[in-house]
Amino acid sequence: MNKINSTKATNHTMGITHSGVFHADDVFSAALLGIINPGIKISRVFKVPDEIQKYTIVFDIGFGVYDHHQKDGEVRGNGIKYAAFGLLWREFGHLLVSRKNVQKFDDTFVQSLDVTDNGGAMNPLTSSIFSFVPQWDDEDQNMDSAFSEAVEFAKEILEREIHRMHSTEKAEQIVSAALAESDGEIVVLSTFVPWSDVLIPSTAKFVVFPSLRGGYSAQAIPSTINGRDQKVPFPTEWAGASSDYLQEVVPGMSFCHPGRFMVSTKTVEQAVNACKLAAKER
Repeated sequence: MNKINSTKATNHTMGITHSGVFHADDVFSAALLGIINPGIKISRVFKVPDEIQKYTIVFDIGFGVYDHHQKDGEVRGNGIKYAAFGLLWREFGHLLVSRKNVQKFDDTFVQSLDVTDNGGAMNPLTSSIFSFVPQWDDEDQNMDSAFSEAVEFAKEILEREIHRMHSTEKAEQIVSAALAESDGEIVVLSTFVPWSDVLIPSTAKFVVFPSLRGGYSAQAIPSTINGRDQKVPFPTEWAGASSDYLQEVVPGMSFCHPGRFMVSTKTVEQAVNACKLAAKER
């Protein structure tokens, strides 16, 4: 995980949230604050004290900046109302990921939790968090200790998601550099990294990379994100053909997927040659 690049939130040594039954919103809020400042102490109360100590942050209770229960609670431009987790992520997410990924993570992860806490349907993640709440017949009915367990679970999820975002950004830098060095149509990667977000919107038609099975793979780049149609698919006569036939077409080529989106070769030069021939025969 990248180092925190601001002290804006690290001064918060105490967090206050509501007591009683907990949900994904307050759990993930506490988890986020715990990642930003591992030393923070979370206190769960039924009423916010009249006097708040310095460096205390109050969330999901008290009608403050990081609460959403007031009538005039903030709503996103897409109509989805903020919950405490969304408000905290909007404020402090940039301490952990890039500005671009702050919004992307809100779109893909945070909003679904906010929807549930504002009265929407449960989803698998919010249900998983709610499973930490003690059941009526459990011997241990300590809600605060159960909350702490749920926070540790949520913290691991957040840390993994943050790591994934950092990894994706690193991949984008590698792929962008390879694209800049390419002829604009065939991009060669020295190692496999996720390339879709950079290459699909580009002019590139093929990407070549080392295969985990040995040798190299060449892949026809899809026309759209999550699409199945390639900009330039490999020739129909290659699809599912025998290795003997493929060797005659391009020495070293041993496989072409029936879907016409990938071929396998022994060397990087052979993979590039297969792409050039596919583009020529289009």
